[in-house]
Amino acid sequence: MQMREGYAEALGELMERDARVVLLDADLGKASGTLGLRKRFPDRIFDCGVAEQNMASIAAGLASYGFKPWIESFTPFASRRICDQIAISICYAGMNVKIMGSDPGITAELNGGTHMSMEDIGVLRSIPGIVIFEPVDAVQLRAAMPVLDAYEGPVYLRLARGEQPAIFPEDYQFDLFRADVLREGSDLSIFVSGIQTRDCLDAAAELAESGISCEVVNVHTIKPIDRETVIASARKTGSVLTVENHNVIGGLRSAVLEALALERIPVRAVGVEDRFGEVGKLPYLREAMGLTKEHVIEAAKEAVRTK
Repeated sequence: MQMREGYAEALGELMERDARVVLLDADLGKASGTLGLRKRFPDRIFDCGVAEQNMASIAAGLASYGFKPWIESFTPFASRRICDQIAISICYAGMNVKIMGSDPGITAELNGGTHMSMEDIGVLRSIPGIVIFEPVDAVQLRAAMPVLDAYEGPVYLRLARGEQPAIFPEDYQFDLFRADVLREGSDLSIFVSGIQTRDCLDAAAELAESGISCEVVNVHTIKPIDRETVIASARKTGSVLTVENHNVIGGLRSAVLEALALERIPVRAVGVEDRFGEVGKLPYLREAMGLTKEHVIEAAKEAVRTK
């Protein structure tokens, strides 16, 4: 199942159960997978056109009247384009609005640099009061959707809309504010978010064959980060590697460094090295941006060697 299909199904279930849940999109219902919901809920889905700032402001207004709005667009338009509306109309005003940004980072592929948001987490993470969540597979997403709906406050859902490899079992128990330790280890802690998670698990399996024991932790909620799990894992292994489909400035790496600021534990990073995106398919972009499994293995070996 594509992630956008899981998102649309889960959102439809929320709308079925609660008449206060409404959806606003910026002429991207088909891209987001929610076009079919318009027939089921014609009075509760609003296409705002290519006017994302208006969409965010309308959502804030609806929330002020007790509705539970979700807004959706591609990540650059759901983050940097509407940053002021998120900061003032939604977060400063304490409005209960959920924001879905799709195709983060290199998953924008052929839409190229203008749509390839490497900075959306960094843009939003410094705004007070917002939760930032990035699921890794359809199981985690489906488990998370009712939890996000129940959470009273603004949430940014960073969604790779295509099909993602399965990570979690069907009986997975989701906790919004607790990171998931996917593999125990003793030599290196790998903190990873989003589409890089499968690569990190595969890299850890290969590294184990050469005697390097990696602990792999999926940090699905980047703000507020689960400091307890991050610190406990880092203290156990004594060395840290962060891996993310985002600029190494402002995202997961920055959040982990802040959590470990007083721990004196070395932190290395695999991520986008402060550059804009470009047109390409995922295999090319992974190599160009340094986001392959091989990049993870190389960085992990260096981290263990120099700790």
